[in-house]
Amino acid sequence: MSTLLPLLRQRLRRDAVQLILWIGGTAALAVSGFAGVVTSYGDAEQRTALLATVMANPVILLFRGLPSGAGESQMVVFLLLPWLLLLAALMSSFLAVRHTRGDEEDGRLELLSATPAGRWMPLVATLVHGIVANIALGALVGAAFLANGAAVTGSVLVGVSCTLVGVVFLGVGLVAAQLMPTSRGANALAVWVLVGTFVLAGIGNTLGTPSDDLTRMYSSWVTWLSPFGWAENVRAFDADAAGPVGLLGIASALFIAAAAALQSRRDIGGAFVAERTGRARARADFGSNLALITRQSTASIVGWVVGGLLTGVLATSLGAVANQIGGQNPSVAEVLDKLAGGGGDLERGIVVVFFLMLGILAACAGVQTIALARREETRGTAEIVLATPISRVRWLADYLIVAMVAAALTLVAGTAGAVFGALTTDDTGTLVRDAAIAAAGQLPAAWVFVGLTALIFVLAPRLTIAGGWVLVMVAAMIGLFGPLFGMAESATKVSPFAAAPSPTTDGIDAGGLWWIVIAVVALTAASVAAMRRRELAPAG
Repeated sequence: MSTLLPLLRQRLRRDAVQLILWIGGTAALAVSGFAGVVTSYGDAEQRTALLATVMANPVILLFRGLPSGAGESQMVVFLLLPWLLLLAALMSSFLAVRHTRGDEEDGRLELLSATPAGRWMPLVATLVHGIVANIALGALVGAAFLANGAAVTGSVLVGVSCTLVGVVFLGVGLVAAQLMPTSRGANALAVWVLVGTFVLAGIGNTLGTPSDDLTRMYSSWVTWLSPFGWAENVRAFDADAAGPVGLLGIASALFIAAAAALQSRRDIGGAFVAERTGRARARADFGSNLALITRQSTASIVGWVVGGLLTGVLATSLGAVANQIGGQNPSVAEVLDKLAGGGGDLERGIVVVFFLMLGILAACAGVQTIALARREETRGTAEIVLATPISRVRWLADYLIVAMVAAALTLVAGTAGAVFGALTTDDTGTLVRDAAIAAAGQLPAAWVFVGLTALIFVLAPRLTIAGGWVLVMVAAMIGLFGPLFGMAESATKVSPFAAAPSPTTDGIDAGGLWWIVIAVVALTAASVAAMRRRELAPAG
């Protein structure tokens, strides 16, 4: 036990910047979100009309929480809670993998195991580290609700829900790290579980039963298969149910126990899912660094492409929902109209909003590819590649190429999905045109984050992964929630996603196209130029 405190200090020092960004960003979303929702939906009639629209079109619940009344605090929970939970879950799963399978890959865990810490103390330290981080996150979220005048019981339950969902996915990350042979595979498995359960909760809410006064939705049994669904069924500021909190605690304990049991049955460096055996002879087209990066990135790119395809289908197939939203809730119609570039076409507004989400997915695909470069560097495999005639500049340029192609493929898949979804509507041609314009506009916006992440990788390599993901998260929050929270248009346009060109009634609103293109060129050029003088950086 005497080794626990030094290990915790080492982890906290190593993760200080990342934890500040994750926890601070989540708390900031809670603070600004509460104030924004109250400002945008201060009228009880507007809130009731919005919920009635949701009951008539429950597919909206795929991206929102569980309606539990038309009060101000209840509306904030309905609109924000799933995203607060999602951020806590992402922070926790990445933390778990980084300090277990990630350290194992880098050789740190073997060195630690040779000290008095043994095999088990690093796992205990990771567990304590993750739980403390989630307690801090939950406490700040609860405090944000209290500071805005929300009821004490409901505020505490919101904070506890965020903490326990984070701990559940801390356990998921620990289990994934035991199962998968690489940190990349463990992160992918944890994220797929996270996304799957997030969508499962939305589907369960969509299949639920509305109350007679159309202000509440009672989830179907499907929701109860997801930790996100349990947290939403706490119904903070309404029923204030403690039962689902208990389920989250039990699930956390089970995942942590499973991780410990799995670790006791494997050697350091081993895994329960074996790495796929490579070919005895490489293919003829596998003789370049670009081909190697493409091969390493294929699985993750496929995942983002599938997500893009589904988002595109929803973008156009939900067009019929727009008119009803506009008729029943003018404030929502105003937000959609603003996002659509004016003109009052709410179907176009739905397409623009969904393709803004698609731009975020495309940026994620690019950032994950650049993050792979940092991973290869810390593992020592980049040094092997650079020992060949491949220069540092060429090596980074290949990552930039694959990252930009990954973003483009995600948007192409979204456009294809939009074509398919539009076939079910009466205005197929217009919707496909709007989708194509929105996709083209989001491409340079996504490339901005590829360039930003590459520049961070060159100038501050240890911040590559945290910096890239946090920048996407901040821009996504501004782009998605800025109009909802009543932010000034000039402030919202700081996000490349919101400033991207979009379709209008008269043609195309160029938005901030020129500064976005200039930013892409400048960032990529700066990262490539700086790479000429940059030596390989150690892990940290």
